[in-house]
Amino acid sequence: MKKCKICNSTTTPITDVKTSKIYHKCSTCEYIFLDESFYVDKAREKKHYDKHHNSFESLGYIKMFENLIEEFVLPQQQDIKTALDFGCGEGEVLPILLERNNITCDRYDLFYFPKKVYEDKRYDLILSTEVFEHLKNPLEVFSELLLHVEEGGYLLLMSAFAPANDDEFFKWWYIRDITHIGFFNLATFEKIADSLNLKIIKHNFKNIILFKKR
Repeated sequence: MKKCKICNSTTTPITDVKTSKIYHKCSTCEYIFLDESFYVDKAREKKHYDKHHNSFESLGYIKMFENLIEEFVLPQQQDIKTALDFGCGEGEVLPILLERNNITCDRYDLFYFPKKVYEDKRYDLILSTEVFEHLKNPLEVFSELLLHVEEGGYLLLMSAFAPANDDEFFKWWYIRDITHIGFFNLATFEKIADSLNLKIIKHNFKNIILFKKR
């Protein structure tokens, strides 16, 4: 039995009969992660990301981030002057939109902006959109990012919340992406908040959640 990567509880293996992929599901925090034998290598992962054309030419992509900023960032703007987009991708859309709202924003991305500009800095807000579902050790990254969040600062994540029902999970479009290896829901994020002394400020029941560092 594999241990949960979030809460270290025992997991149960579940198998997608269509793809034969094996996942491990935690009954305590409901985190689900793909068995490592099904991971793609870094070269294939990068090739997959290169297919994404998330730029200012994509009006839907811009609108998604404009809505995110309006609903989750601007209500806290009196506390937020500096930000880091962790896993910003190639297009820099979110950092540029934040800067248009008078929030200075650094960029980091494993493939496109690999310099760890955040190492000696702390921020009022760290955002990570469509990143955590790609991570082998999400709790480690979560903990590392919090070292760079100011006391009373914020961490905002976007990652689609997983269905609790196994049948719905195996029908879920989100698991069809070959680079998605870990899946959270609200129960998972609540467990993370408890273990890392965070307060959940707001979520949309779907794919976005905002934490505050106590």
